[in-house]
Amino acid sequence: MDLRNIAIIAHVDHGKTTLVDELLKQSGTYRENQATTERAMDSNDIERERGITILAKCTSVEHDGIRINIVDTPGHADFGGEVERILSMVDGVCLLVDAAEGPMPQTKFVLAKALALGLRPIVILNKVDKADAEPDRALNEVFDLFANLGATDEQLDFPHLYASGRAGWADETLDGPRKDLTALFDTVIRHVQSPKQVARQAEPFQMLATTLGSDPFMGRVLTGRVESGTLKIGDTLKALSRTGERIEQFRVSKILAFRGLGQTPIDEAQAGDIVTVAGMTKATVADTLCDLSLDVPLPSQPIDPPTISVTFGINDSPLAGKDGTKVQSRIIRERLMKEAESNVAIKIEDTPGGEAFVVSGRGELQMGVLIENMRREGFELSISRPRVIFKDEDGQKMEPIEEVTIDVDDEYSGAVIDKLTGERKGDLVEMRPAGVGKTRIVAHVPSRGLIGYHGQFLTDTRGTGVLNRIFHEWAPFKGHIQGRRQGVLISMENGTTVAFALWNLEDRGKLFLGAQEQVYEGMIIGEHSRDNDLEVNPLKGKKLTNMRASGTDEAVRLTTPVRMSLEEAISYIDDDELVEVTPKIIRLRKRHLDPHERKRQSRAG
Repeated sequence: MDLRNIAIIAHVDHGKTTLVDELLKQSGTYRENQATTERAMDSNDIERERGITILAKCTSVEHDGIRINIVDTPGHADFGGEVERILSMVDGVCLLVDAAEGPMPQTKFVLAKALALGLRPIVILNKVDKADAEPDRALNEVFDLFANLGATDEQLDFPHLYASGRAGWADETLDGPRKDLTALFDTVIRHVQSPKQVARQAEPFQMLATTLGSDPFMGRVLTGRVESGTLKIGDTLKALSRTGERIEQFRVSKILAFRGLGQTPIDEAQAGDIVTVAGMTKATVADTLCDLSLDVPLPSQPIDPPTISVTFGINDSPLAGKDGTKVQSRIIRERLMKEAESNVAIKIEDTPGGEAFVVSGRGELQMGVLIENMRREGFELSISRPRVIFKDEDGQKMEPIEEVTIDVDDEYSGAVIDKLTGERKGDLVEMRPAGVGKTRIVAHVPSRGLIGYHGQFLTDTRGTGVLNRIFHEWAPFKGHIQGRRQGVLISMENGTTVAFALWNLEDRGKLFLGAQEQVYEGMIIGEHSRDNDLEVNPLKGKKLTNMRASGTDEAVRLTTPVRMSLEEAISYIDDDELVEVTPKIIRLRKRHLDPHERKRQSRAG
């Protein structure tokens, strides 16, 4: 059967997963009466809750007797490790661009990767039926982006379609019939070449592993594209590392191919197809699975280096072990090592004491998702403030700079520019109108300056601003950046909070918890209205006298406490503080719970 392998790439939220849903429906993948879920490709809970794609997924549709393997990729640069590997598996890409927003930072990121591999994209202007869509402007901006990224003449001659993924249509012209996605299927078949590997059926078998999974029945499984030869169940293969070392020899126990949403066992894999192989015990991502006669591994994509690191430690607070079942450092280490094996963008290092582990990755979102997954699995952790990774170049300290693109209402643009270029040492690159009453701001800001900025940004823009960021370059160190200005309110007692005590503390600052909640000495319960830390007693009840009965007073009315999400908490804390994460609750605390120890450490520091 004739084959096409394509990836769908785009900025986050431009409609990739919704479009794949429609491709599945219109290719007859679903039965007429089959119950389907919205965004079928976003299969794990966090993806559904956040409305983002985190893991690349593969599916397959048939059109006019031709099989099209489609890979849905993440849009966030934090999960760029997934995108980089996936693009080496396909022969063409569909670049989705929102007709109203135009190309965004992640569009630039994924497109640069695709062009560097020599792929020729098909551009789809999505959401053209939105009221504020400007498809012609968006198309011009896409062309400019291709030119800026150094596209070849062949790549610049890209086909483009107008579409609405949600309504399920794509046409070659803006005033087309708007019926279905036939034009998209036809363009893919016409524009994307059949895999070059198909001509190499007679050569020995070779496959580069791009994603790693595990199955309760089959054990370890690796997915990738067959580069040459054919593979049958029972064949003996060997696995080679990137450097050509032999890792293991194994017998293939099962071969699965993507057919629709599921995977179907097949007896033989052909060159060019994307398949999953079982039977190995050690081979992992970026290894080459090949015939015993071969000794040279397939080249694999270099992965961008991590830019931030976070320390994962055991939870040693007085409330440790109350919620979670997995609290020992050995179990935490095993889980992190397993994560690093399948996610090539993450690196794990042990600390000298063995109680904590330094996890390095692409960004706060990637770290937040890993921590969220672990807490749902029953882990209890203490997490440090993210630190930016520096590197040394010719004796000069270099730090990562990110390109920040912000869409904001005109009235808030001054406050945003002031924060980015003043306090956070950023450089303003561009500022232009972006629709009615909106301004688009592009700035180059040190990664250090962006840690903890998102909450401040939402406050400055009354929750209406949209911020996107992407790694831009390494640049010389820009000097000291001011951290959090406010101090915190720290509990000086262990016990359960009392409403009357909290009510008395409200004029000291914002509170992070309400009445009848467990606290301990050294736990952070709020933000002080001044710049120093203040120890307070949230347990102090009202003293009753014989002059007044306890029931006659007005009931205490507390202001609603500020509840932080996991990412907000991690970026809020200072270097001498930790986030305590359990399956049920997120608490902030001082690294040293004892006030005397804190004083000693501050004097020593």
